[in-house]
Amino acid sequence: MSYRLRDIVIASIALLFLGPIIIGLALVLKLRYGYVFFLQERPGYKGKPFYIYKFRTMNPSPEGPQFTKMGAWMQKKSLDELPQIFNVLKGDMSLIGPRPLLMEYLPHYTAEEMRRHDLRPGITGWAQVNGRSAITFKKRFEMDVWYVDHQSHWLDMRILWMTFGKVLGGVNAIHSEERYTGGN
Repeated sequence: MSYRLRDIVIASIALLFLGPIIIGLALVLKLRYGYVFFLQERPGYKGKPFYIYKFRTMNPSPEGPQFTKMGAWMQKKSLDELPQIFNVLKGDMSLIGPRPLLMEYLPHYTAEEMRRHDLRPGITGWAQVNGRSAITFKKRFEMDVWYVDHQSHWLDMRILWMTFGKVLGGVNAIHSEERYTGGN
């Protein structure tokens, strides 16, 4: 089975189970805050830009964006990432792969770090199940490139299984204010 076909099958099944949660969160966000989604341009396969879908977790304010109470909770539980199932179905992302960072970071990558774009970006990945935000960007990039070199269905199933444990446990959740500083 190809990785793309596997992604479509698993994402479709996941959508059947997660659809009611996605709809429920969307309704609460719309009723409580008046907005639902946040779209942001990210680098995809070979660095080609795409728009990543997330639930909106922040309110704009004069002092800068502020997490809403619900948004902070959703981000801690990684629920803000659920709309990325649609990115997988569209083909912008894979279930497993290096997490896409911001477009503005591309010029700062080394040639080796750019190899993380040799695959579609993922909702989860090797670096996420091995430290998430508790590891440095340098270490994440090393893990991303390692994954590019070692991708397999078996490894992907292991990463999916480990992801459930990390997400359900709320271990080292990544927060939006985190920034890549470039280079090594």
